[in-house]
Amino acid sequence: MGSLRFGAEQAIRKCLRVRPGETVVLITDLESLEISDALLSVIREATRTVTRFVMEDFGARPEDGSSPLAFPAVIAEAMTQASASVYAAKGRRGELKSFRTPMLKAVEANLSLRHAHMINITKEVMETGMSADYDQIQQLSARVFDIVKTARSIRVTSPRGTDFTVKLHPNWKWIVSDGRITPVQWKNLPDGEVFTCAESADGRAVVDGCLGDHFSSLGTCETFPVTIDFKDGVVTSLRCEERPPVEKELNEYIRQDANANRVGEFAIGTNIGLDHIIGNLLQDEKFPGVHIALGHGYPEKTGSPWESDAHLDVVMRKVTVEVDGKAIMRDGTFLI
Repeated sequence: MGSLRFGAEQAIRKCLRVRPGETVVLITDLESLEISDALLSVIREATRTVTRFVMEDFGARPEDGSSPLAFPAVIAEAMTQASASVYAAKGRRGELKSFRTPMLKAVEANLSLRHAHMINITKEVMETGMSADYDQIQQLSARVFDIVKTARSIRVTSPRGTDFTVKLHPNWKWIVSDGRITPVQWKNLPDGEVFTCAESADGRAVVDGCLGDHFSSLGTCETFPVTIDFKDGVVTSLRCEERPPVEKELNEYIRQDANANRVGEFAIGTNIGLDHIIGNLLQDEKFPGVHIALGHGYPEKTGSPWESDAHLDVVMRKVTVEVDGKAIMRDGTFLI
């Protein structure tokens, strides 16, 4: 385990690579001030031109999502002038649509901006996934990319009952997310994944790792697995027998628009510095294994032709991954 300071150094110096004289925007919230203090300290060692915005300064953030905070124009304006930006804050119900999606559109509108996205960041994550050896992560991610970039199908199985196959489109891009942040390609931190959008998917995913978006507050779901069946890329059934209220809320979430129940992102985690799932999606989706997302498939990155306001990441444990019939991972351990 590393330290909060070391994790901040990795984020700012090795991933964002902030340079003297650059302008930086740091977006945080009251719950994440200790982490943003560490990030701010490292940023100021590289450049004095940095502005920190605290989300609660712009309004209330109700837990129930009854009135989600809107993305402020003043932050959007600051991002047009910035060389690098960091979002290090907790996710709240409704803010994906009202705050984070507009923020990321502002990121993508500035073709010179490098952005680190650290939603639901914690001190534990800074000391573990953010303190990993990113040289090793980059090497492994490159090897995974070389294998999957021309693949047409990938099968995923697990001891808990996961068994599905994704079909891959030859013209949709795979994205290497290995900690190196460049303009246009913003990254989640901590990092370590290779992902694309599934053209289609058939089978069953038994989610025993964790859930994304505002469901991350539930922690690890090993004791209340979510079973998702899908056909031709669309969810046909979503069940959580141990927690009916969770099942109800998840089903409501994936009905919010026409593509919310569609299998979008497909990703292989490559952060081999992680040895267990902690119940925090920001880190757990990088855990060696597989996660998929229902809804938005990052068309702006992958080239897939559809989008959604939903993006529900689901993480599975101890998976076996076969790319065009060849195993590259067995029971959560890479074979390459």
